Amino acid sequence: ELVKAGEKSFKKCKACHQVGEGAKNKSGPQLNGVVGRAIGGLDDFKYSKNMAAMGAEGVVWNDETLAAFLAKPKAYIKGTKMSFSGFKKEKDIAATIEYLKSFSE
Repeated sequence: ELVKAGEKSFKKCKACHQVGEGAKNKSGPQLNGVVGRAIGGLDDFKYSKNMAAMGAEGVVWNDETLAAFLAKPKAYIKGTKMSFSGFKKEKDIAATIEYLKSFSE
């Protein structure tokens, strides 16, 4: 199942991000409800300038924007603070997105 595969691929994200009950911001923002949220849309997290600007322009995290960001974060949002270089495999990207969707409000 894709969500289960996503839980496995999300292990690469756990050093900086949390999901689920009691999730808090770490060096990266907590990701509950990220799908459908404005990019840079948490009030209590300090995003990079470009990420905050994209959200202010109304860009939202969805399958397409997340796939582009998770493949090549620094190419999709110049100046992002996220140090992860990106997933190499499409299936890991798709699985991670499905896993994140399972934490939507």
